[in-house]
Amino acid sequence: MSFIDQVDPELIDALDFFPAELMTAIGDDPPKAREMFQPLWDALADELKDSPVSIEERTIPGPDGDIGLVIYQPPTPAPRGGLLWIHGGGYIVGSGRNDPHGIGFAEHVGCTVVSVDYRLAPESTYKEAISDCFGALCWLAENAAELGVDPARIAIGGASAGGGLTAALSLYNRDHSGPALAYQLLIYPMIDDRHDSPSGYEITHPTVWNREVSLKAWKMYLGVEYGSDSVSPYAAAARASDLSGLPPALVTVGMLDLFRDEDIDYAQRLMAAGVPTELQVYPGMYHGAEMSVMEAAVSARMRTAYRDALLRAIG
Repeated sequence: MSFIDQVDPELIDALDFFPAELMTAIGDDPPKAREMFQPLWDALADELKDSPVSIEERTIPGPDGDIGLVIYQPPTPAPRGGLLWIHGGGYIVGSGRNDPHGIGFAEHVGCTVVSVDYRLAPESTYKEAISDCFGALCWLAENAAELGVDPARIAIGGASAGGGLTAALSLYNRDHSGPALAYQLLIYPMIDDRHDSPSGYEITHPTVWNREVSLKAWKMYLGVEYGSDSVSPYAAAARASDLSGLPPALVTVGMLDLFRDEDIDYAQRLMAAGVPTELQVYPGMYHGAEMSVMEAAVSARMRTAYRDALLRAIG
């Protein structure tokens, strides 16, 4: 059965929401890709413009330069849960500003969301990205009282590349004695640079996140480590040999996602390591479809499920 034949009927018309030219640019011309991507993302956030969530941009000092943050605050009384949100974009594009995920989590869960503008490839590699995310997490924990956050209810989460950084940050935080984490929210996370699985070869459609563009993105993100047998788990979490001692997790992915098999495998390994883990796989869903086709029934199910999971964990 072809890829198109398996797509949920409500999602077919939006297969070109992210055009093939954008996918090509991500792999070949990142500055052009950023110019193309942001207006599309802004348009999704505009659908939530009447939200009661307040949005504040802030800059904090990092270990080797300033880190940009966007803080999404709901009208919920303090103390609230706190979420460090890590945006997606293949490690190449995207920002924490005007993020529909930040607005949606703050409103649905009633938590404070701190979205981090980590440094992007190819100008930077995973080393700078994980440093920025860890710096933002430590800042969130240290400033919990000011933000109205209960320090016992801090989670980290992200989608796609942001999910990959979330998984990597969970490992880095454990290994560097960082703040206590209540949860990790892994939304179709980008965690394995090899894509050596059936889904890693099957998904080649030009307007969804596909094998060709993903391998190019990994090459830029890993830098000189690309192709090595010893890629750091702080870059690609699937490379980690020890998953014990990590916070409880949700792993959610579409059946037609390039990352399907690596995400399922990672969830199973988390379970085997004794980490409380929930796994959800959605038929007919391709990468990121729940945000590009918000009104589709399967999109609503997926968004509601991962927002409810976070609500149970830190609400």
